[in-house]
Amino acid sequence: MKVTFPHMGKLDRVFIDIFTRTGIDYLVPPRTSSKTLQRGLRYSPEFACLPLKVTIGNFIEAIEAGADTLLMAGGVGPCRFGYYAEIQKCVLEEAGYKFDMIVLEPPAAGWMGFINTLKILAPGKSIYQIWQLIKVSFSKARILDELEKHALKYRAYEVNRGGTTKAYKKALDIMSPAMTEEEIAQAKAEAFAVLKAVEKDMDRDVLKVGIIGEFYILLEPFVNFDIEEYLGNMGVSLERSVFLTDWISPSTKNQIMGISDDEIAAAAKPYLNHFVGGEGLPSVGHTCVYAKEGLDGVIHLFPFTCMPDTIAKSILPMVSRDLDIPVISFVIDEQTGRAGILTRLEAFIDLLASRKKHRTRELVGRT
Repeated sequence: MKVTFPHMGKLDRVFIDIFTRTGIDYLVPPRTSSKTLQRGLRYSPEFACLPLKVTIGNFIEAIEAGADTLLMAGGVGPCRFGYYAEIQKCVLEEAGYKFDMIVLEPPAAGWMGFINTLKILAPGKSIYQIWQLIKVSFSKARILDELEKHALKYRAYEVNRGGTTKAYKKALDIMSPAMTEEEIAQAKAEAFAVLKAVEKDMDRDVLKVGIIGEFYILLEPFVNFDIEEYLGNMGVSLERSVFLTDWISPSTKNQIMGISDDEIAAAAKPYLNHFVGGEGLPSVGHTCVYAKEGLDGVIHLFPFTCMPDTIAKSILPMVSRDLDIPVISFVIDEQTGRAGILTRLEAFIDLLASRKKHRTRELVGRT
């Protein structure tokens, strides 16, 4: 049995760590590319959202490379993500591929379902052993998110463009071989030392922007055109509404983001007072929070036909008007081009810079 999984941001690093600890034989799919997307498009329903098409492409490439067991996350709530595994199974079987499909219920739905699935893949390990291994692996995954959050915030201040990206990649590589709690703690210190060593100009007046939307689009650089690195290189400090370990954790405290689900829901309540699936409610709530924190603007990303974030998109103009924070939404599918996205982004950032400059002049004029 050789297990594989779809790419989504740093998910490959997390799975590699888990599988190594539990002794599960695995195969990492080729990094997501235009070829991956084209393979997925060939067999996917046209009306399906982009994440389904890309992940089908990941699975096709993995099967052709030798994988025979596909691991796909399940889901909860009124979002089509929870149906992906069944659709992927049907599509790939009709295409003639042979494999076993295992649905990995996310820890957010409770740890036991997650652990029991891993027990199927690692029958030689007891549930207790798997639980102990998962705890260490998850703590390591949180550190990867902390490193990413640091890079998103401080890339805008770097003196030499590209320094943060280079240091961040090195920091991730430092974390990868760490297995014991002691090794992880030492690697964390070394990784943050590398990131913090990047020369910065903290007196630089940068724009501060929040990024919200559907989790897969936010976390997977291929489908969002590396928007975060691009914005950071433009001198924009970023806060993101979704991090991998916050998303998969059963805790609602969101340790990486630093704001709980209840606080997000309370912030959204004047505009949306019930769960609509996916990141619909959080997208509205985070925009309200970002406005109150004084951020300069918000960028909203989601796949075409995504119901939860389509609902959020219809509400965000009201939030923008009431709380005086500019918001721009990008709907992404296989037809979306990088040039078009970046052109709109540049115009939006220019607008935010002009707006901030004008407000600064007004404040100076009053004093």
